[in-house]
Amino acid sequence: MRIKSLLLAVTAAAALSTGAASASTELIVNGGFETGDYGQINWNGHQLSGWTSNGYNFLFNGSNVDNGGTSGSYGNLELWGPNNGASNGLQASPVGGNFVAADGAFEMAPLQQTVNGLVAGQQYNLTFYWAGAQQSGFDGATTEQWQVSLGTQTQSTAIKNNVNHGFTGWQKETFTFTASGASEVLSFLAVGTPAGVPPFSLLDGVSMVAVPEPQTWGMLGLGLGLVGFAARRRKAKAA
Repeated sequence: MRIKSLLLAVTAAAALSTGAASASTELIVNGGFETGDYGQINWNGHQLSGWTSNGYNFLFNGSNVDNGGTSGSYGNLELWGPNNGASNGLQASPVGGNFVAADGAFEMAPLQQTVNGLVAGQQYNLTFYWAGAQQSGFDGATTEQWQVSLGTQTQSTAIKNNVNHGFTGWQKETFTFTASGASEVLSFLAVGTPAGVPPFSLLDGVSMVAVPEPQTWGMLGLGLGLVGFAARRRKAKAA
């Protein structure tokens, strides 16, 4: 009888562990933007896997963003940085590789992805890295911001004030959204000032996972506790 009870406890703990793991399943496709063509997204054959956009939004190579970083598009559009005369500390994002740069004051349109596998009423944490920069060849202070939407819900980052030829540095942001259906559109819209300068909002490392329910963690802890107790009893008996 004791053996049967222990087996049931082990099975319950394993099932709870599986449930907790599924709560951390990544829902974003190509959130690091590593699969795509450098240049303006959805223009002249340039594509970004998993994402769509019709705005003045670009995929950059983090290693040469201030030296022809969007090869083959608009005369190798680049941002102000150490390689073109601005000692502003411009660098690739903390996750490295490619990142998206979007003009927040010219031909603005969101970067979008349809997120599948959602559960209505479930909360989800959306995390990403972002920064503010400026297109090279232009002068003047700028501001940058992202407006982020999931379905009909919208949240905004703080507005970053950026000096002439500046770079604000990267920071990590986390927003919590509640799903209203199994599939919803996630969108990032760059908003900046002033027009004609132009301001660019940078984006990388987009991730979305479900927020675990408190009772799930409590039940998991109880199940693992039972397994540990059974192991100690078995060890004591053997001794």
